[in-house]
Amino acid sequence: MKILNKNTVQKRTYTEKVIQFGEGNFLRAFVEWIIYRTNQKTDFNASVVVVQPRAGGKVELLNAQDGLYHVNLQGLDNGKPTDTIELIDVVSRGIDPYKNFEDFLQLAEQPEMRFIISNTTEAGIAFDPSCKFCNEAATSFPGKIVQLLYHRYHHFKGDPDKGFIILPCELIFQNGDKLRECIYQYINHWNLDNGFKTWFEQSCHIYNTLVDRIVPGYPKDDAEQIKQRIGFDDNQLVKGEVYHLWVIEAPETLSAEFPADKAGLNVMFVPSEAPYHERKVTLLNGPHTVLSPVGYLSGLNTVRECCEDALIGKFIDRVMLQELLPTLNLPTDELTQFAHDVKNRFLNPYVKHFVTSIMLNSFPKFKTRDLPALKTYFNRKGELPKCIVLGLAAICTYYKGGKRGNDLITPNDAPEILALLQSLWATNNCVEVAKGVLAASDLIWGEDLNKIPGLTEMLTEDLEMIQKDGMRKAVEKVII
Repeated sequence: MKILNKNTVQKRTYTEKVIQFGEGNFLRAFVEWIIYRTNQKTDFNASVVVVQPRAGGKVELLNAQDGLYHVNLQGLDNGKPTDTIELIDVVSRGIDPYKNFEDFLQLAEQPEMRFIISNTTEAGIAFDPSCKFCNEAATSFPGKIVQLLYHRYHHFKGDPDKGFIILPCELIFQNGDKLRECIYQYINHWNLDNGFKTWFEQSCHIYNTLVDRIVPGYPKDDAEQIKQRIGFDDNQLVKGEVYHLWVIEAPETLSAEFPADKAGLNVMFVPSEAPYHERKVTLLNGPHTVLSPVGYLSGLNTVRECCEDALIGKFIDRVMLQELLPTLNLPTDELTQFAHDVKNRFLNPYVKHFVTSIMLNSFPKFKTRDLPALKTYFNRKGELPKCIVLGLAAICTYYKGGKRGNDLITPNDAPEILALLQSLWATNNCVEVAKGVLAASDLIWGEDLNKIPGLTEMLTEDLEMIQKDGMRKAVEKVII
């Protein structure tokens, strides 16, 4: 089996046009795949420089393969099973700005650079007043963007044609607007000059986007079979579903610069991404966020296993059809069909989507994906959605740590959130855990959720059920 790099594969050379913050599985199986396909079908001719958004990332693993890796897409395409593998060759290099800050800034000096794309999870687009403007990489993602833009502004002496098109892919409603707000906060916080602020306002364009593709990531269960199939020892191999959707809230004229829609791809330039966002986040990501800890603590490992399990499958149906769907304002028939399609995607026989990969940053995800529905459900029905609240209790329990059988439970979130949960569970009191989690206004929610009538009591009761009887018994009691 051959090592995968430019010595063993003839790698095409494209013009570096895209700076991407994030080296994770989703971006590589979605954005890079789309750019690869667009290069094939149009004259886009673009390559991507991947910037590691956090210290201790994995960009060096991508560099070890000269940016080359395979994407394995499996699922149903127009009702027919499909299983394809493509070698993605659009990543030119990766940069760790914490180790190579000058290399990072020099990206701003390249005149052909035009796009900034990101996926730093829901927690990534945030203003941190402790983040400093200095001769090293800013600790926050928006801070690093400001450093890059500021350097470009001065290098090209404010040339209005050297602005960036910025496409954030974080799963936050109006992600572009929120990123723009953070950038303004840093401009003001760091007292950057008004000329730069004007250049940013007039020459840089940030668009809201919605992305949709289930990407389980590295296929650890069948990686060796796939490697034998391709003949390469590809350690950056990534698996995803066939379905994909990228909705960009931008003028259709953007297609002239980013012609992905002309490559036969499901990329849309629309006046508003709001209806697409609400439907997708509520009926796909919302169930994901609560089924994952419930399924994991019930002894299941993948989304498909959860859907096929008699008990957890009922829990998922209850969450989707009875608690989340009624909070949306689109026609019921349309929503029911979309929910049915989502369930089929969850049951994709080709893809093992491990629930542990979904549980990264679970609290910020619950805030954006499930909390709005919880509030709407309460306002419309005068009661709390029991399965969604149980999902929150499962997240809290997962963050307690410990073991599931022989497996060590290792939650992954902001250090401050992990520390909060550890301190709350140290009280060995479910009432204190519930109150403390719901009261985490500054850290998580932006408000005190204890003020929602009955939520503290229901969350406490669910936590106590899980601790006493286990996850499956708790699910049984809730869905009766």
